[in-house]
Amino acid sequence: MRAPLLHNPPAVRYLAAMIRRLTVMIAMAAWACAGLAAEPLTVAVASNFARPAAAIAERFEEETGQPVRLTTGSTGQLYAQIIHGAPFDVFLAADAERPRLLEASGQGVAGTRFSYAEGSLVLWSRDPELAGHDCRAALETLGNKRLAIANPDTAPYGLAARQFLEAADLWEAVSPRIVYGENIAQTLHFVVSGNASLGLIAGSEAADPRLPAPTCCWDVPQSVHGPIVQQAILLRPSTPGAREFMDFLRGPVAKAIIRGYGYTVPT
Repeated sequence: MRAPLLHNPPAVRYLAAMIRRLTVMIAMAAWACAGLAAEPLTVAVASNFARPAAAIAERFEEETGQPVRLTTGSTGQLYAQIIHGAPFDVFLAADAERPRLLEASGQGVAGTRFSYAEGSLVLWSRDPELAGHDCRAALETLGNKRLAIANPDTAPYGLAARQFLEAADLWEAVSPRIVYGENIAQTLHFVVSGNASLGLIAGSEAADPRLPAPTCCWDVPQSVHGPIVQQAILLRPSTPGAREFMDFLRGPVAKAIIRGYGYTVPT
């Protein structure tokens, strides 16, 4: 007669080993699933949109459990990284041109490109000597003072700044006194820190309540520069949460956040 299992030491040891092995396999599978779920969605964001993007990502994470990692920089810099293989899943540009080029080249997913915000320019200063003065008039008599703008070659807000200065017949006069920011965020830093007397910054930045009060500011009419239409495009559709994030960006929660940061939301 076969011995009962409890009285068969080899069988007990074999069963215990199998249980341990099964436990390890279950733990490894659970760890792998947890790691997969925790893999963040990577979003490249134009620097002017960093704050609203962070707020949108936070709400998206709360609603879906999908973590989001943001990388900010000028639109031109991020575009260059993307075409050289940077593993971003979504691109939130500050223009429409780079997303269009990515779609045309096949590096962006066809049919996913859309406009999520439209920006504006503000001429802004903290220079005590300009307190109570007309910022726009100060451009005409810049003298030895410096003007900060974003790099027109890589930053759409810099391009809009140059277009305005050219339309006002001021480009040749002020260009020797211009300091260029790598992006619109660095441009803001130049003028807030006093390294430039005046700066052409994003309207959303000028509306930031954390900024010190300006000594003068002037809203640049949108009729004197090209529209600053900001577009998003999906880069890697297979990443978990990528399409859901794009849908969320189009939705009412994200639109309300975008408006709250001083942007116009395209209809």
